[in-house]
Amino acid sequence: MKTKEVAYVVSPREPHFVGDGFRVHNFIPNAYGMDMKNMDPFILLDYNSKYSFPPSEIPKGVGVHPHKGFETVTIAYKGRVEHGDSSGGGGVIGEGDVQWMTAASGVLHKEFHETEWSKKGGEFQMVQLWVNLPAKDKKSAPKYQALKNAEINRYQLPDGTGELEVIAGEYQGVQGSASTFTPIHMYNLKAKAGSISSYSFPANYNTIALVLSGEILVNNQELVPTDHVALLKNEGEEFTIEVKEDAVVLVLSGEPINEPIAHYGPFVMNTQEELREAFEEFNQGKFGYLAD
Repeated sequence: MKTKEVAYVVSPREPHFVGDGFRVHNFIPNAYGMDMKNMDPFILLDYNSKYSFPPSEIPKGVGVHPHKGFETVTIAYKGRVEHGDSSGGGGVIGEGDVQWMTAASGVLHKEFHETEWSKKGGEFQMVQLWVNLPAKDKKSAPKYQALKNAEINRYQLPDGTGELEVIAGEYQGVQGSASTFTPIHMYNLKAKAGSISSYSFPANYNTIALVLSGEILVNNQELVPTDHVALLKNEGEEFTIEVKEDAVVLVLSGEPINEPIAHYGPFVMNTQEELREAFEEFNQGKFGYLAD
């Protein structure tokens, strides 16, 4: 098989705050052609790199807001998040946990630093990803997958050099813990210096690797430091990651849905008419009720 080469090593943009609790670098959409269409089904990637929040009696975060037409995936690396939505989902996302929320036909949502963690403060590091839904699934009922870290299926790398948490998709026969609407592979690589792991995805899948800590070498050629993204080409199938310095890496690869995208704020639909309908439904209270 042909090697899937690195197109760009993407540096983090200047951070901005989402609410008052999430200090994020926006990687999707971004320069380097990383827009919603070109990265489909991954239509947004906000990365809260390591940041220390001071103690606060009032938890920081984002108040009640709507979503429709896609899924949000929140991965906690440092810190704890408390959340809830109008479909009855909610809970605490602890370190290593994943929250996979399917907004689909529409929900109200809120997310804050967990109350007791907020009182102490500390180091905070998170990824929030928006995953698009096919037109046929955009109006399905909202659902929620809470993946505790201990429950996520794992692949152990040879010689005790590390492991892959297989959040979604499949790796070397290990099935992902989350269910998805379209083919998506999502792994957390946690490995020691010297570890080498191999990956194989169809050429047309949109593929990136985000380095959360440490440093990696892709295909023995491209050095990718902490807080940077390797964007791989839509050519070839196979690539390798060699860990140069103990690392945590989020690997994402997904099949494009290849449908029109109409986006405004928290709504991702297929047409402008569907966007207008989403706003009308929200204004008419059809997404349910959620207290501040």
